[in-house]
Order: sequence, then C-alpha cells, then structure tokens
Amino acid sequence: MGALTIVSKYMIVAQIEVGGVVDKSDIIGALFSQTEGLLGKDMDLRELQMMGRIGRIEIDILEKNGHTKARVNIPSNLDRYETALIAALIESVERVGPYPANVKILEIRDLREEKRNKIVERAKELIKMMEEEVLPDTKEILERLKEDVAKAEVIEYGPEKLPAGPDVDKADSIIIVEGRADVVNLVKHGYRNVIAIEGISQGIPQTVIDISKRKNVTAFVDGDKGGELVLRDLLKVAHIDYVARAPPGKEVEQLTAKEIARALRNKMTVEEYLAQQQAKSQEQPQTQQQAQPQAPQPAGRPPEVPDFIKAKIDEMLGTLEAEIYDEKWSPIKRLAVRELPDFLSSSEGNAYAILMDGIATQRIVDLATKRGVKYIIAARVGPVAKAPEDMSIISFDEVKAA
Repeated sequence: MGALTIVSKYMIVAQIEVGGVVDKSDIIGALFSQTEGLLGKDMDLRELQMMGRIGRIEIDILEKNGHTKARVNIPSNLDRYETALIAALIESVERVGPYPANVKILEIRDLREEKRNKIVERAKELIKMMEEEVLPDTKEILERLKEDVAKAEVIEYGPEKLPAGPDVDKADSIIIVEGRADVVNLVKHGYRNVIAIEGISQGIPQTVIDISKRKNVTAFVDGDKGGELVLRDLLKVAHIDYVARAPPGKEVEQLTAKEIARALRNKMTVEEYLAQQQAKSQEQPQTQQQAQPQAPQPAGRPPEVPDFIKAKIDEMLGTLEAEIYDEKWSPIKRLAVRELPDFLSSSEGNAYAILMDGIATQRIVDLATKRGVKYIIAARVGPVAKAPEDMSIISFDEVKAA
C-alpha cells in the first residue's frame, strides 16, 4: 500500500552525508530500518506513514568525489512535540548501506505559518483589488444616484415647458444653458437656478427672453462652435449679463463639479466677451475680415456729432454708463449700460442719440432701430450684420479723430 496523501502541519528538513555512493532507496531503507522499534510501535516511521501521520519522504541527491550528500524532506501531521521527536529519531541514523552516514536536522518548518502568511498576503491583494475595482463602482453608483435625484428635481417652466431647476423662479440670478442634460448636470452639482432654451430651431423661447429681463443672467454654453451660435442668438434677444463657456471641445452636460465651478468663476461680462470676439476677428487674415459683415454707415454723409460729445466721452470712460439724447442733443436720461436694452424696449420718451461706455452690439442696434435712434456712439463697435441706412454707428476713437 502506498503512503497516504496528507495535509501536513510541519516539514522536517534534514541533511545526510554518506561516505560512499548510494541512491534514494538506500537512504529511505536506512531511515526506516535503523529507527524501527526505537520509540515503540506508536512512533514507528513505517506505521506513521501507513496511518497518514507522516507523508511521502522526498530526497534530493548530489554525488561528488565518491561521496553522497542528500537533502531529505519529511512532511509531518503530528503535533510539534511528536514532530520534534521524529526529527531527533532520524538523526540517530548512522549508516546508509555499507557506508557511514551523518544526519543533521536543518530546520522544522511550520507549514501552517507559511500558509497563514500566504493567506494574509493574498488578503492584502484582494483588499487592493477591492479598492481599485469595487470602490470606483461605488462612486459610479453615487453619481447615478445624484443624477436620478437631479432628474426628479428638474421642473417644466413656462408655456414651452422648458427644463429648469427648482429655484429658477425665486432666485435673483439664473443660468441659461442649452439643453435638458445641461440642466440635470448643474442641478446634480447644486446649481438649482438654471433653465434651458432646449434647442433654437424655433428661436429663443419667449419665456427665456422674459425672465432674462427680470434676473441677473449668465449664459453658460458649450465650448464648441454650436455654443457660439447659441450665444449669438441669445445676445440678439435676451438680456444677458455674463458669459461662461465650457472648456474647448466639452459640453456643459459632461463637466465635473470642479469644471463647472471654474467656468462660472471665470465668466466675463457681455461687453468683455464681445470685445474679445472683436479682437479675434481683427486677428484674422485680411481676406476673411473683408468677408465679415461690417456695420453700415450712411453713404457720403459724415457723422454730425456736436463738439461737446468729445468732452463727454472723456467723462464717461470707465463708468459703463450710457446717456440718451433727444433731437436737440439735450440729455434726457443716464443709466447703466446693462439697463440700456430694457430702456430701449420700453416706450419711455424719445431717443435720438445714444452715447455709451460699452459695445454697440447687433442687439442694441436692433432695439435702437425700433425706437428711431439715429446715432449710436460707443466705446467699441461689435460685429453688426445689419443697421438702418439712416443710423450712424460710431466708436469713441472715430469721434475723437474727427
């Protein structure tokens, strides 16, 4: 009968030096025969192996210069006292075959301790795997939960049922974005005063135009060409105070909380944005500049601006204010540039000329046209695609140079 396969607790490691050339079977025979009966039947190597208390004895042999040197591994399922006794028993072997032998125990390894160490190391690997694989899944679940909560908080606002945050009506300031996904993302990150125009194929919704007149408004658009087009349409009809852009190539719905905060922190006034756009257009090749629409001026008719306007320009520079004049160039109202669209949209008084420390935009020109304004004198003239032939649009620099 062969030896039973056992799950060992200890490993007895011994070294045998033999004064002649022997093989494995000689060494195993010497171990069994020379220890037989020394400690009684209960501690007999052969009996212990038959019972599965001692495992298969492994021997590695090295022959050199007519001598044999062997390393012997004996697995033991005995307790530590019995194992130590067997180890001492093995050292009692004095001969292998006809040759003298010397047996020395090198170590008794606790295989359970080695196994425990392997278990601990594997547990560390599993913990690391959990941190790398499970925790990101947890973050993903939390993000999904936040998004689901945000979707539940998004309301329908106005007759057009525009997607909006729950605080859009009661907040003093609002954020206008392009679509529903943008609203969900901002609400998810705590911005509840947001409303979407939800596409511009039918034009900017009247609800957005109306609410922009009552609130401090930031237009927050994508960082691509589409965002620029949306912003251009918004500026024509809505009262926008600030402009924020997503990073180039990114959409508002994709932004993280940090990216949203950074974009809104770096927002600029409409005047600053238009000045930036004008500077970009001036940097384009001359052929492209010629292709851009310019603000038309009355043919063959120089601007008829009173001399006192030059001094008035120096007074208004840096104030971000506008002054309205009647046909006799008498001032009738002074107000902040940001309030100018509301003034022009109303039917309050006559308006013949506007002097403004700001940028003459297409939106200002359109509103001024409806009021019959003939002169717009501005710190800068932005890209204006169309203007009445009888309206003069002049920059401060042009007035001073005249």
